[in-house]
Amino acid sequence: MSLVLFASVVRVGDGLPLSASTDYEQDKELQETKRHLKGLSKKLSQFPDRCTLKTGPYNVNFTSSLGVGYLMVCTANYPNVLAFCFLDELQKEFIVTYDTKRISSVVRPYSFIEFDTFIQKTKQRYNSPRSLSTKIKLADMQTEIKLRPPYQLSPEDLRAINGFSVHMPSKYKGIAPTQMLEPVTLPGIVSCVLSVLCGGLNLLRGVHAIESILQNDDEDFNYVIAFFLGTAACLYQCYLFAYFSVWRNSKSFLAFALICLSNMYLYELRNMWQILFHVAVGAFMTLQIRLRQPLGKAPDYNV
Repeated sequence: MSLVLFASVVRVGDGLPLSASTDYEQDKELQETKRHLKGLSKKLSQFPDRCTLKTGPYNVNFTSSLGVGYLMVCTANYPNVLAFCFLDELQKEFIVTYDTKRISSVVRPYSFIEFDTFIQKTKQRYNSPRSLSTKIKLADMQTEIKLRPPYQLSPEDLRAINGFSVHMPSKYKGIAPTQMLEPVTLPGIVSCVLSVLCGGLNLLRGVHAIESILQNDDEDFNYVIAFFLGTAACLYQCYLFAYFSVWRNSKSFLAFALICLSNMYLYELRNMWQILFHVAVGAFMTLQIRLRQPLGKAPDYNV
């Protein structure tokens, strides 16, 4: 018989359990599967946002969004579409019920245990096909799964979850970044456009400086280096704004310092307003990098 057996909600940043369904199953294989689920919950940020793990007679399915992960254990023959519809219902209800700031500030496990009432009701519906036939629409989820099927976790992933591997395999590079950044704002877009413009101007002036050197041997080649360093710094700031990186804020300040230094060196080739424009754009871009923080980050809680 195909059944949903267990479900839990956790915080992605640190794996803190926020709520879970209460059950009294004593089956050893199920307990082992729930142990894998517990290990998964602490490493959700290292996996794609929709995954399936097959463990003997049971499957673990999970999704993650907005810094919260939703996990469930079901029998191996339970349809994938129903499993992810179940998780989708939990996600929608949890987002509506609890504020993001409240989720990020809790420090005690199972702070939202009252959500178990909704989990149990939803679990009962999904374990009763007759009640489902008129209450959910499977077409959208079927289409979504066809277009973007859940990632199938492998035995190597399971060993990593259980602590036999410190580092995750490199195959996740580009699939599941360590952190997802907050949505881009209009000031962020403007700062990127201006930064690309400054980089383009530096590149153009650098090419012209090379042409001058080829025509005049007494031209200073250091000007070329200054222009190209300015271009690299501007483009690197755009990269830092778009993607998560370790020491991201520090790198942005270093790039800004490089922009300032290159413009100081070019003071003979630029007027004061041009220099102020380049420095102001660099400062604005640095601020936007600072303001765009990773999702699911919980700086006030550590495990």
